[in-house]
Amino acid sequence: MAKIPDKTETIENVESPVFDPSKATEQVRAVVDQGVEQSKQAFSKLSSDAETTQKALESTLEMAKTTGNEVSLKMIAALRDNAEAGFTHLEALVAAKSLSECIELQTAFLRKQIEKSAEQARSLQAAMMRASEDMSKPIKDIFEKALKERKAA
Repeated sequence: MAKIPDKTETIENVESPVFDPSKATEQVRAVVDQGVEQSKQAFSKLSSDAETTQKALESTLEMAKTTGNEVSLKMIAALRDNAEAGFTHLEALVAAKSLSECIELQTAFLRKQIEKSAEQARSLQAAMMRASEDMSKPIKDIFEKALKERKAA
C-alpha cells in the first residue's frame, strides 16, 4: 500500500506497466516492414509512371518528326508551284505584244497568285493544327489518366 503525501487516501495494488523488450522489437519490426512495403509500392508506381511518361514523350517526338516532315513537304510543294507559276508568267510577259496585254497578264497572274497563296495558307494551317493535335495527344492522354487515378485514390 502506498500513501500519497498530504492526502488521507491510500492506493492499493497499483501496478506499473512492465517494459517487455520482445514486444517492443516485434512492434518496431512490424513498423519497419510496413514502411518497406509502402516504399516498394511507391517505387513501383513511380517506375511505372516514369515508363509511361517516357513512352508518351517518345510517341510525341516521333509524331513531331512525322508531322514536321509533312509540313516541310507541303511548304516545298507550295514554293515549287509558286516558282513554276512565276517562270510561266515571265515567259508570257516576254511574249506579250503590247503594254495593255502585259498589264492584263500581270493582273490575272496576281489575282491567281493571291488565290493560290490563300489556299496554300489554309492547307498549311490545317496541317499545322493537325500536327499540334497529334503531338499533344499522348501527353494529354497521360495527364487525363493521372487525374483519374488521383481522383480515384
